[in-house]
Amino acid sequence: MAEAPDGSWAGTVTVFVELPEDGRSLFGDEVTVPQVDVVGVYVRPEARASGLVDALFTTALEWVWARDEGIERARLYVHEENVRAAAAYRRLGFVATGGRADTVGSGEPHDLEYVLERPAR
Repeated sequence: MAEAPDGSWAGTVTVFVELPEDGRSLFGDEVTVPQVDVVGVYVRPEARASGLVDALFTTALEWVWARDEGIERARLYVHEENVRAAAAYRRLGFVATGGRADTVGSGEPHDLEYVLERPAR
């Protein structure tokens, strides 16, 4: 979570750790490698284009890569029409896999999968 200079809430990134022994991911597919699903990314409109999303992801991913579970990748889904968010994720190093999901239960897989592999140590 990030705060604005006045102390108000400015944005957040939430990650869920998923391990193969867990069986299924948050989105129902099989977990084959230790990974995190990035969900709940939100930056208030007045904080957009300020670099906040980069700072939030930097902090979250530093935490992820430092975990003892040996997380191999970070994964997220973005709605196919959310080009601004998709561009931000690509700028951060996430790559579209071609995978799709229905993350909101609409009955249609409108969300595109992006993955960031763990950096070499």
